[in-house]
Amino acid sequence: MVMPLGDDDSQIHITPIITFGLIAVNVLVFLYQLTHGNIEGFFQTWSVIPVEYSRSTDIAPTHPGPFWITTLTSMFMHGGWMHLLGNMLFLWIFGDNVEQAMGGFRFLVFYLLCGIVATLAHILTGPSSEIPSLGASGAISGVLGAYIVMFPHQRVRVLVGRMVTQMPAIAVIGLWIVLQFVNGLGQLAQTAETGGVAYAAHVGGFVAGFALVWLFRRRNPQIARA
Repeated sequence: MVMPLGDDDSQIHITPIITFGLIAVNVLVFLYQLTHGNIEGFFQTWSVIPVEYSRSTDIAPTHPGPFWITTLTSMFMHGGWMHLLGNMLFLWIFGDNVEQAMGGFRFLVFYLLCGIVATLAHILTGPSSEIPSLGASGAISGVLGAYIVMFPHQRVRVLVGRMVTQMPAIAVIGLWIVLQFVNGLGQLAQTAETGGVAYAAHVGGFVAGFALVWLFRRRNPQIARA
């Protein structure tokens, strides 16, 4: 198990307002979830339910708007503290570099697009599923896809077992995406519908980030260098 702890931020010359803002929104939404009396109903209303998209209908009886709005709302929700903290750790480590390389507004649009593509990938791999899907990991996977393109040799501090060491980003993120592919294929091979990690969303978000970074990165090599 390789757990990222931080990266080399010596080249960061901005205050990553968008990254901080996204983290803040995710935390605030999670805290709001904790105050909600009917958390299952909250998830049913604001999470992505693939069957709603394949049937083009809303199965949540009290939904205040069109079902497709969950494409956005779901990426700011989390199923528990560990889910939230894990996602925010990855966004904290890798988001500032990508934000600097793109600029704040471009980074925000990029992040949201990656989250939407990740959601669509999840829906396509299980269009009949009635299990709510939520979390920022699809959008953050897009950030990882951009990071590995622009900063493949950036040193990342990682926890390996009980030892803290440094590895190049291409190795850390490369191991992560291989694991998502393998687990995703295993999930597709299952005949029973189960909950758990939406690996297809991770892969879809990563591929989106890997592709979209070429459109969203700034052309100034001094800003985009590792």
